[in-house]
Amino acid sequence: MPKQAVIWGGGYIAVEFAGILAGLGVETTLVYRGDLFLRGFDDDVRVFTAAEMRKKGVDLKFGVTLTSVRTDGDQYQLELSDGTTMQTGLVMGATGRRALVDGLGLEELGVEFTDSGHIKVDEYFQTSVPSIRALGDVIGTPQLTPVALAQAMVLTRRLFGDGQGEMDYRHIPTAVFCQPNIGTVGLTEAEAIAAGHSVSIFMSEFRPMKHTLSGSEERCMMKLVVDKDSDVVLGAHMVGTDAGEITQGLGVAMKAGATKAQFDSTLGIHPTAAEEFVTMRQPVR
Repeated sequence: MPKQAVIWGGGYIAVEFAGILAGLGVETTLVYRGDLFLRGFDDDVRVFTAAEMRKKGVDLKFGVTLTSVRTDGDQYQLELSDGTTMQTGLVMGATGRRALVDGLGLEELGVEFTDSGHIKVDEYFQTSVPSIRALGDVIGTPQLTPVALAQAMVLTRRLFGDGQGEMDYRHIPTAVFCQPNIGTVGLTEAEAIAAGHSVSIFMSEFRPMKHTLSGSEERCMMKLVVDKDSDVVLGAHMVGTDAGEITQGLGVAMKAGATKAQFDSTLGIHPTAAEEFVTMRQPVR
């Protein structure tokens, strides 16, 4: 194991590996060009996660990027865009992915691509060539294993089953397995407002009960985005232990169109962190 490591990037993989390495005792720095990592997640989640990661010793450098990397014996010498330099034993690039379709001969067959380099398909995964279908990460939809599996099941039913079914990309639950975990489903606050919703925001931040014994200063944050007019819960977001496990259940409720009143009328399981989702009564904004 290296004594120091630099993670270059700000998405799922960068954040998760920063936590892994720091947890193994490596002095870990995450370098990201933007003002805040985890673009596309709710802003309160992003800010809270950054604070929790710093508590665990991860050095977060935002607003800078790597401009050069060169070997220096068994180390790497890095230059950053702000003019500073760093020395480290490991550099890990986690700066995003592109569709790996080079060399397949798709252009020669007439398969069309989007401006982002993904294979262009219709809602039934049909490419511009009648005999070729495409799905998964290469078509530019959310790059998540369950999404690709669901797409494959839709395509299978249409080709070999009853010919029915289509993909629904609303309310896709997802998790980031950093420390503490992130779980999220539905719209962020910014997305809800951009979509024209008038929203109420319910949020709670607390130290989980078990840490009164463990001594850990790790905190948990939960947030609900609610449409004021219909009372429908538009988004549920959590940072805390087992956030992915908890969010999976919330995804079922939101897929069914659950309202805030239905959340409020549900009894909590005590003592759990998850009960906070059904006991947040007063909006913070």
